[in-house]
Amino acid sequence: MMKLRVFTSAILIITIITSFSSCKSKSGDYSSKTGVRYNDPDNGGLQINRKIKETPGPGLIPIEGGTFVMGGSLSDDIAYNYDVVKRRVTVASFYIDETEVANVDWLEYLHWITTNFPDDQKMYYDALPDTLVWRHPLSYNEPYVNFYLRHPSFQDYPVVGVTWEQAVAYCQWRTDRVNENILRQKGILADYKTAAQQQKATGFNTEIYLNGQYQGEGIDGKNMPKDTRPNAQQGARRPVRMEDGILKQAYRLPTEAEWEYAALGLIGNTIKGNVETNKVYPWNGLGVRDYKRGTQGQMMANFKISRGNNMGVAGDLNDGGDITVPVRSYQPNDYGLYNMAGNVNEWVSDVYRQLSYEDFEDFNPYRGHEFKDYKYEDEEKRILAKDEYGRPIKVPAKAPRKQTWEELQAAKAGENPLKPYNNDVRGFKDEENKELYGKTTLVNNKSRVYKGGSWNDRAFWLNPATRRHMQQDESNAMTGFRCAMTMVGNIFGPGNGYRR
Repeated sequence: MMKLRVFTSAILIITIITSFSSCKSKSGDYSSKTGVRYNDPDNGGLQINRKIKETPGPGLIPIEGGTFVMGGSLSDDIAYNYDVVKRRVTVASFYIDETEVANVDWLEYLHWITTNFPDDQKMYYDALPDTLVWRHPLSYNEPYVNFYLRHPSFQDYPVVGVTWEQAVAYCQWRTDRVNENILRQKGILADYKTAAQQQKATGFNTEIYLNGQYQGEGIDGKNMPKDTRPNAQQGARRPVRMEDGILKQAYRLPTEAEWEYAALGLIGNTIKGNVETNKVYPWNGLGVRDYKRGTQGQMMANFKISRGNNMGVAGDLNDGGDITVPVRSYQPNDYGLYNMAGNVNEWVSDVYRQLSYEDFEDFNPYRGHEFKDYKYEDEEKRILAKDEYGRPIKVPAKAPRKQTWEELQAAKAGENPLKPYNNDVRGFKDEENKELYGKTTLVNNKSRVYKGGSWNDRAFWLNPATRRHMQQDESNAMTGFRCAMTMVGNIFGPGNGYRR
């Protein structure tokens, strides 16, 4: 009888421990503030995803943010521009492309346009790089006009002849293609073959999809999430929401601060919270050749060594690049990024101002905002207006802050018009003077920064702090770009367990 009691007590203890462990392991299924269970159709069906893990989009590398002296790597202002005032700032963690966008990537973009909008000649024409940027009156560059973009031998070379506006359009296109691919691979949207057969492959846009305006027969896949709302029909499915954490953030151009921070790569020079040695280039040392054993003497970037010397002497070439070189050439910096100096200059998103460094905020500094809101086709039903390509139409923001409900309704009725609000703050604290443009200045609100130096630039421009500007609708044979992405949350934060 005693043995039976002991055995029964042991079972009871094990059961209690098991129940406690089970409750503990599933604590994430309950609200810590109300105790209400998540993902339960019987109590409202609030769906919370506790298992999501933040990861970079295709082609991107995570950059651990931190503080650095913007402009601090430049000691000599050889151009006498006086536009690199040193200032300590903090850059949040983000993602950036491992390499520059290559010709093969741009050809994928053009192919998608011809496949999905075969009759839209304007869309295709607007996306074409200007291959005539290779032409010069006293230089025989004509072969590059015909071959550089399309010949297979150049497919891994950086795309050039693209304007800032084209680069921004590519980032938007890339966002939609990455997210569409994620949904089709997971079976949340119909697979590519089914979509093509039913002519439902065009028109996917991430923002329109998240607003619930891209669904229906021939679009929906078999693996859509369950709709757990109490009023939903049994077995009903729904589109993915932002709260599910499945879709990626938007690809975009990096800010000037992000680009300079990533190019400098001081993470390799940091010991216990201190930057032990600064850098002049994305690599250590004061020279442009490698000092390490085994690779000693090798050029670290593709640039113009001196007047008339683009690549060195036959039989013993220096950087080996007469023009551009493949995007994975030379050694990457300490973040693992290729060609953050030389090869091609790279567009960043900022509007240029000579005194930007004095006006910047010290956290995520940026100049170039034009705040916008969605335009609604039906505001009551929250249906977004779309353009001919299925993208949301955006209009200038009407207010700097969220209005009260009463103010919003009064404004709709025209009873209490909103106070005038300037949504374009590109010239904040440094107003654009249109009367002087082209006479005493070439700077206006469409002047965009590019950085990094190119195959046709001297070593001075390889310094990450140097900055130049060009109009956003202009291009040349020395400028390309790479994309970035905002990091949601922080994979480097406490408890996330990320190890480089």
